[in-house]
Amino acid sequence: MDNRVPPRAAGPGPRRRDRHGRGMRGPIAPPQVPLAASRAEAFADLVQDSVERLERRWPQLADIDFLVLEVPRLEGRPGDVWSDDAVPLGGTLPARDGHPARVVVYRRPVEIRTKGRDERAALVHEVVVEQVAELLGLTPETVDPRYGED
Repeated sequence: MDNRVPPRAAGPGPRRRDRHGRGMRGPIAPPQVPLAASRAEAFADLVQDSVERLERRWPQLADIDFLVLEVPRLEGRPGDVWSDDAVPLGGTLPARDGHPARVVVYRRPVEIRTKGRDERAALVHEVVVEQVAELLGLTPETVDPRYGED
């Protein structure tokens, strides 16, 4: 008997299945609802909210770039070693060579230290205030009078 199985067609696309007749898999929520936003997008929104809150009081913040990075980079210099309790939550880069000043907030270290959205929003705001204060050479209380209030 010659029961050969025909060779599979090698196509560029991934295999997709309609499991158990339920239809193709799709997104859980439509893109316009908050559930559809990724954690990184939700975190970037928290940073943006904090910046907008501070820009009302400090219009010169419009000239500063605010960035969100996953984790701080270790540049490979001999003195750059962190202990478990000294991982930075944010950082600043002063303006130079035609590039604007930058404030960086590190997403993963902030998320690890918080439990809920409200606590995360408060910590993000504290980090942004501290970094802006460092960049402007002011105290955090000067940048935001409500800094440190629980």
